Amino acid sequence: MGNSGSAVKVCTDHQGGINWLSLSPDGQRLLTGSEDGTARLWSTADSQCHGHFQGHESYITFCHLENEAAFTCSADHTIRKWDVLTGQCLAIYRGHTSIVNRILVAKDYLFSGSYDRTARCWSVDKEKQIQEFRGHRNCVLTLAHYSSRDVLEEEEEEEEEEEKVSRDLLVTGSTDCTVKVWWVSSGRCYQTLLGHTGAVLCLILDAANRELFSGSTDYTIRTWNIVTGEQLKVFKEHQGSVICLELVNRHLYSGSADRTVKCWLVDTGERIQTYKAHKHSVSTLKYHAGILFTGSGDACARAFNSKSGVLQKIFRGHKFIINCIQIHNELLYTASHDGTLRIWDIRGVCKRNKRRLKKERSAQGRSSQKGSLSRLFNNKVGCMVQQENGE
Repeated sequence: MGNSGSAVKVCTDHQGGINWLSLSPDGQRLLTGSEDGTARLWSTADSQCHGHFQGHESYITFCHLENEAAFTCSADHTIRKWDVLTGQCLAIYRGHTSIVNRILVAKDYLFSGSYDRTARCWSVDKEKQIQEFRGHRNCVLTLAHYSSRDVLEEEEEEEEEEEKVSRDLLVTGSTDCTVKVWWVSSGRCYQTLLGHTGAVLCLILDAANRELFSGSTDYTIRTWNIVTGEQLKVFKEHQGSVICLELVNRHLYSGSADRTVKCWLVDTGERIQTYKAHKHSVSTLKYHAGILFTGSGDACARAFNSKSGVLQKIFRGHKFIINCIQIHNELLYTASHDGTLRIWDIRGVCKRNKRRLKKERSAQGRSSQKGSLSRLFNNKVGCMVQQENGE
């Protein structure tokens, strides 16, 4: 089902595959990190390249964009901070001894995970390592961050005085099949979450509900209580590695190497929808306005009605795997290993979905009204029967 769409713009400035795409918090800029060892800054207003960050000595694995600063990490073992206005390199963070594959910026902290089996914490404003988290037996692939203030009641907090100064915690997922939670202030491991039998590829955190979700090459997603470390549920229906996760309104979406995305009710563990049509692994996904957008190893992006699972549109044009997608102002941005950033107009998809939602709400309203009339009728019949029986 689903019709094919053509890109409104194709950006071909990179000389190598694009490994990651980041959107600034204010939505004004995009950052791409590439196999060519450079990062590029794009304006969402005119879709033009307004910055070219050069300096890494090997390919860029991941990037993160703030409103005023950009961060890139590389196979050259370093992380760099850039000024988005001037393109100047503001800082180089050195210390890792292998490929840095993931970074995360939270508050005044910069966190990084590496093939050297460590995660590290840096001061954003200084080229200074604050903490090293050592304990994994293999590569650190994915990161998450939260504060114990978000999840712990005062009477539950039993950490040492040193750790009361900073209640920040870092979560790391590794190819050693474990998830670890660390106190940022001391570098001490707070808890190790055991259960996966394959590499942990992705993490998503719901601090408000004290839950952590992890996806693995063991084909499962597991949910954990991040206070107690208890494993709460195991989602088992995938037939391939779980590559990416998205959590929206207590619905968990999981993209897999089995060529599907599945939607789960977090509270019950029930799988309520499967999104098919992909011809290769689902590499990335994003939920927007009732639509689930996916990127795949088959070089296509797709839009599904998140509720019905119906395929609404296919975005064709890339030549290789789509590594990352972003959405802003009803434009879909897709970054691929073919080296291009493509921009697609999704207003038509969004409008159709809004009309469908309006029809569904209207139908639900009529159904509810019929239900009320039916109840009223049944009550009247009940009263008549009681009168006839002299009750």
